Amino acid sequence: MKKVSCNYIFLFLYLPLYCLLGGCSSEWVSQMFSSSPAEQRVENSLPQSTVSQPEKNIIRTPKGASSLDLETPLRCSVNWKTQQMISTIPYNIRAFNMVRNGSNDILPKFEVNAFSFETMPAERALLRLTKEAGIKLVAKDSPYASISAENLSGDLSEVINMICDAAEIYYSYNANNKTLRISRKANFSLYVPQSRPILLAILDVLRGAGITNFTSDFEDYSITFEADFELHQKILNLINYFEENPILIAFDVNVFRIYPYNNQDIDWQQLLNIFSFGTIKSTKTGVLGRVLTTSDDINMASLNAFIGKQGKIVPVAEGKFVVPNNWFARFDVGKCGDNRSIESDLSVLAKASFEQGNMLFSNVTLEATKGEITQFSIRSRLGENFLIIGIPNAIFNKKSPKSETIVFMVPRIIRTLKTSKHLQNNL
Repeated sequence: MKKVSCNYIFLFLYLPLYCLLGGCSSEWVSQMFSSSPAEQRVENSLPQSTVSQPEKNIIRTPKGASSLDLETPLRCSVNWKTQQMISTIPYNIRAFNMVRNGSNDILPKFEVNAFSFETMPAERALLRLTKEAGIKLVAKDSPYASISAENLSGDLSEVINMICDAAEIYYSYNANNKTLRISRKANFSLYVPQSRPILLAILDVLRGAGITNFTSDFEDYSITFEADFELHQKILNLINYFEENPILIAFDVNVFRIYPYNNQDIDWQQLLNIFSFGTIKSTKTGVLGRVLTTSDDINMASLNAFIGKQGKIVPVAEGKFVVPNNWFARFDVGKCGDNRSIESDLSVLAKASFEQGNMLFSNVTLEATKGEITQFSIRSRLGENFLIIGIPNAIFNKKSPKSETIVFMVPRIIRTLKTSKHLQNNL
């Protein structure tokens, strides 16, 4: 056995007491426990930093292919000279149709009697049920909600439907391999009337709900997407909403940037000197910027004339989006502008309602990838415009003192008229 030196016993037993009584300094302790010269040479010989290998270039889809967007001809053009404040579009209510995609065979005939279970995940309950029927169960994204049931009876398909509805999941059955698959989401296609404003309204509502992964077919006016139970119900509510001959609120939008001459602030106060009193109906301050509610005397032509004397105007994007009454919709600036611009990830969200006396109540939010920039609640009359000023370009990481991003919006009303006649290519 290896002997332990008495010196080490002294250090570990008596050194703490000796230091407590003030008999040693921190410097002396540091020297006592410091590494030996050999150990120090080993430590000093270790590399102080590691050199990482350069990352391989990530292969991406070219921007030209990524930026192809079939909505551009419909969405990204505005006739600022002749804007119709109120228009009416007829539509065939029977054209609305929501179908589920994918194969789903008929379940085998199997009578279920008094099937009960207490507080268990839906996949476990279905496993018990399908095992007796000789059906294999595949749960794609379990676990699902825990549910209870008592004395479920009827055909196998009816009982499975009841369990899936309670757990808010979907199922599909493959008769060839006797496999039942369950999942939180399913793939749907929504067919809408052949009306471009209605199609844009549905697309904008989906984006307003945060759903961006969908495919639009402009030949048969359909939208294909994956939906969970909550989104599925929202779409069904939207279809039912069109039964009431709803009003759609369309917003024409122009986004541009200003670089003031000589790095001076844009003197917006001069608007009051150029335009008659009452042209600017109201103004409201947000977290950033201000929104002006104006008469139609302040339009794109008069704005360009006013701002052009104080700074350089750089167009960013223009387009339109449609909001069903009391719904949320979204306009992505990058879809109608250069995707390399600093505002390419900017979005304009709006929820609006049309009230008696041609009054509009709008909630407008400017949002970027990193979150909300600012928002305004606006009360206006039909025929009045919104002008959002004072959004610093520093928000978009643009180092240009005094420069601003401006959003100009013109709300319009689209009345819908339900009919049973066949309508095709209604613009």
